[in-house]
Amino acid sequence: MADAEERLLTAEQVAQFKSDGFLIVRGFYDLAREVEPIQRDIHRIIGILIARHGLPITHAPFTPTTFDFGYQELIAHDRRLGGVVYDAVKQIPAFVRLVVNEKHDRVMAQIRGTDLPAVAAGGYGIRIDNPHEEKFRANWHQDYPSQFRSMDGLVFWSPLVPLTEEIGPLQIAVGSHRDGIAPVHMHDPQNKEKTGAYALRLQDEAERIARYPHVSPLLQPGDLAILDFLNLHASGHNRSTRSRWSMQIRYFNFREPTGQRIEWAGSFAAGKNIREIHPELIAD
Repeated sequence: MADAEERLLTAEQVAQFKSDGFLIVRGFYDLAREVEPIQRDIHRIIGILIARHGLPITHAPFTPTTFDFGYQELIAHDRRLGGVVYDAVKQIPAFVRLVVNEKHDRVMAQIRGTDLPAVAAGGYGIRIDNPHEEKFRANWHQDYPSQFRSMDGLVFWSPLVPLTEEIGPLQIAVGSHRDGIAPVHMHDPQNKEKTGAYALRLQDEAERIARYPHVSPLLQPGDLAILDFLNLHASGHNRSTRSRWSMQIRYFNFREPTGQRIEWAGSFAAGKNIREIHPELIAD
């Protein structure tokens, strides 16, 4: 458990997290030192692809507010290049350094009372939710069935662009973690193009999410949402003209009994099938 001098959260914040299943921390990351280097390298990667494919796209100089300039034109030319960017940006050294930031260790230790926090391999990345694109939008879900590792994991979720109602902020079901793991269907009948973790659909979804109040915090770059692995949440619908860029970093607790029982196995990103690890979660 974190010593008093190592604690980044107040006792009131920890109590709020345990009650609500999430916590918003404004200005958690330093913009100039921790966020802007990631944005700058994203800008460079987009520029490389524009130049490599000889596209007639003006690539404006970098600024933190327009770091993704040219990306919409790039994917309009070839949607496949969006996947190239998606895979590339998670390998930016500044982002990987942020993944293992000591502050995450300290928050995990404080909230979960553990001396042995861990980074979920394959559980970190930068989401790019494109306007009016449903295939990769996350349905209402809990992170545990798509991540495993341990039952009491945490998601560190932070935007790289300002969140507005139009761009589709994260939707959170307040207090939903207290009802435990929800069974899931392995396929989304309403969106058959979805695969893997994106295809998971909560059993009795409408009835389940109606039990809780919902919030959609309008976060700014540098702000952090900390989510319980059992909290129900979903990606908002992006109805703007800009992609919603956000960072997800997942930690888990080596000490938690369920994690020890499954030997900290991962889920989709680790190539595991839910039926192998938790067949009781399948509602089909």
